[in-house]
Amino acid sequence: SSGINAEYGAAYSLDGDNLRHGLNKNLGFTAEDREENIRRVSETAKLFADGGIICLTSFISPYCKQRELARKLHEEAGLKFIEVHVATPIEVCEQRDVKGLYEKARAGIIKGFTGIDDPYEAPVNPDITLCSDRNCISSISDCVQQVVQYLQQQV
Repeated sequence: SSGINAEYGAAYSLDGDNLRHGLNKNLGFTAEDREENIRRVSETAKLFADGGIICLTSFISPYCKQRELARKLHEEAGLKFIEVHVATPIEVCEQRDVKGLYEKARAGIIKGFTGIDDPYEAPVNPDITLCSDRNCISSISDCVQQVVQYLQQQV
């Protein structure tokens, strides 16, 4: 969020690690828990936005229905919602998996894991699509720059 902070002021990044160790520590990976996880993320992001803070959320949100509900929650409150789809092939996700979660899912240790034994519904019409395959985008800063450029066009 540092590139966003420099350009637009206060910003905060919510991700699976900072929420699953606190607010969402009682949730697992079942479909119901994933729905509740994204609902809580959406409500938390809405609170930040209502306070004038840009909230970047980095989550695997596997179901279109939940992303639509997140958008609706913000828009009904008169708050801007921008859906960014980070298009990454599952093979690349597995290569980047420093926690070994995909390996555990393939071994059957983790059940209901997105892309392994639970579906992923790609966004139909995201506001921004970032290609994070190594053949497409060279760095995280390139992705941040694309988001910043999109935001500049919205002002």
